[in-house]
Amino acid sequence: MQWKNITDINQINDIKDQKGYSLIFKHSTRCSVSMMAKRRFEMDWEVIPEDTNLYFLDLISFRPISAQIAETFQVHHESPQILVIKDGDCILDASHGDISADEVASVISN
Repeated sequence: MQWKNITDINQINDIKDQKGYSLIFKHSTRCSVSMMAKRRFEMDWEVIPEDTNLYFLDLISFRPISAQIAETFQVHHESPQILVIKDGDCILDASHGDISADEVASVISN
């Protein structure tokens, strides 16, 4: 599995318009907690169904995109944060130590 980097604000509408499941990982490159959450998630991400679109946002470099994600999917901004999007709606958001590949897989599999 591989991340698709979010670098353009228009990608948010593309994600919202997608059918099926997408996952957005919002990461702060300056935060050790964020690095640990990302590493832990990637160690376990083989449990995520392969047809899930995986998106990665470096929120330090792309703060306006991070704000747009929060507005579009009606979630409170946090970092690190993971959002699971299904057919345009956020069905799971978790942050910090609550980020879990197993939980994401469970939500997607139901």
